[in-house]
Amino acid sequence: MTKRPNFLIIVADDLGFSDIGCYGSEIQTPVLDQLASEGIRFSDYHTAAVCSPTRSMLLSGTDCHLAGLGIMSEFRTVDPERYNVPGHEGYMNHDIAALPELLQDAGYFTAMAGKWHLGYKNDFGPHSRGFDRSFAMLPGCANHFGWEPAWNKEPGGRRPAKFVPGHSAPLYTEDGARYMPTPNTESDPAKGFYSSDTYVETLMRYLDQRDGKPFFAFLPFGAPHYPLQCPKADRDKYAGLYDDGPDALRLRRLESLQKIGMVAHGTVAHPVVATTAEWETMTTEEQKMSSKAMEIFAGMVDGIDQAVGKIIDYLKRIGELDNTVIMFMSDNGAEAAAWEGNAANGPDLLKTIETYYDNSYDNLGNYNSFCWYGPRWAQASTAPGRLYKAYNTEGGIRVPLIVRYPQLSGHEPGTISHTFATCMDIMPTLLDLAGVKHPNQLSGGQKVPYRGQMVYPMRGKSWVPHLASKAPIYGEEPVGWEMFGRGAMRKGKWKINWMSKKDHGKGTWELHDLSRDPGETLDLAEQYPSKLKELVDDFDVYVKQTGTVWGLPLDMTQPRRPLPADMIGGDPIADQRAWMAVGRGERPRV
Repeated sequence: MTKRPNFLIIVADDLGFSDIGCYGSEIQTPVLDQLASEGIRFSDYHTAAVCSPTRSMLLSGTDCHLAGLGIMSEFRTVDPERYNVPGHEGYMNHDIAALPELLQDAGYFTAMAGKWHLGYKNDFGPHSRGFDRSFAMLPGCANHFGWEPAWNKEPGGRRPAKFVPGHSAPLYTEDGARYMPTPNTESDPAKGFYSSDTYVETLMRYLDQRDGKPFFAFLPFGAPHYPLQCPKADRDKYAGLYDDGPDALRLRRLESLQKIGMVAHGTVAHPVVATTAEWETMTTEEQKMSSKAMEIFAGMVDGIDQAVGKIIDYLKRIGELDNTVIMFMSDNGAEAAAWEGNAANGPDLLKTIETYYDNSYDNLGNYNSFCWYGPRWAQASTAPGRLYKAYNTEGGIRVPLIVRYPQLSGHEPGTISHTFATCMDIMPTLLDLAGVKHPNQLSGGQKVPYRGQMVYPMRGKSWVPHLASKAPIYGEEPVGWEMFGRGAMRKGKWKINWMSKKDHGKGTWELHDLSRDPGETLDLAEQYPSKLKELVDDFDVYVKQTGTVWGLPLDMTQPRRPLPADMIGGDPIADQRAWMAVGRGERPRV
């Protein structure tokens, strides 16, 4: 019998298109660059616009609206009535068969360590979705050194005085029970907890327990998501490198992308869209703080590369490197958070930072600092794409992807594939390589039984034909996106986008030819009305097939509202409070 392949899926959090060396970055990522030189890079790989929907698609092989993440749990409170419908639970529901469940059933050892963000309830944690071993950060982000001052002041350090948007506790579980990291007040991974290092070391410890089985290892990093924090040695590598500002970096990155063949020569980048101050209008002190934030971000990416190096060395040691399918990707485009400009929800976070953190220049990046880098730096890494995370434009959904698996040799090592692909394709690809059939082989969206539930079929495509012989993956088959009332549809080289006028759009459908205009700078809707109608009709079909709630754009600046008692998926804030009220090794009744 042929030896079955192992799988290592690595996900960076909020990493932009050009943030690693083999995608044109100045950030030092020699391990990832080596993987790319031995494998394939994709220039046209797409995710959802935000993190938990992408994770649901990766682990279900289908659209996020079918998997329960039609809206992120954090944003259901902006418009509860609108999202109180199936598919918008805010966690990965049981309408899908999860990838680790199927591989577990097929005899694989399944393990994960890192960011989960797919549900707080006991029935929806990784231990309940097919992982034999799991170490999971439940919320969307947390202090990378495991420190949380506002909540540590409460009795027992267990419960928050108030839920602050953008500021989550370091809430972890191990195999479904509460894990409480010891805060690392040295800001040194060698002396305690640091997310990237702790995740990879935990995952390697789990893999030692596989007892000869093939394995599925899931390594979703929390970095480089804000708060921007990393060891001093890592950020100091980049001291002074960004002193000329984000626009200069954007130009360098774009030139580098063209030089390596990731985008075509002459590609026009979309103009920067930002409400924050331009570099030239900032004071010297403001520029100094801003460039320091970018240095920390670079240090976090550098740290991811070092952590990946540890598990690559581990695979070499156990003789499984060339029998392991390795994929490295980001979950969405770069994060452009500018909480200082969010009138409804920003003040609470800014007050928390002012009260409990030390954001002085010399301390920035340490365990007790809390910062982000904003939309201008984000668009340096999403260029030539338009906008950034949370948008279905190319800056929000086109991300890096590296695939290394020497057993499939249809491409020369180091090749760049310009074929369109999506995160829904990961699961069908892995099942294909493992020789595992999905329980639902029906077309048309009907459900079939699996593990006591009724589950949808996959919508993604296996990459095996493309990896083996360069066959196209989607061709002219349409693929849709929707998040926060923003819509998009891709079909071959054509793409349509809908965003409101208040939300960087026109309030009408725009049409772009991505083969000539990856920056989505030219709206061709008036020139090609029949093509526009064709894709809009495709989008209408997508909405019906996926149960998408399509309507007015979600106003993110509105205050959060109470959820009704019968809200589908329950109250994620109440679930977090329940977790914070239990001790190490305990489980709340959620």
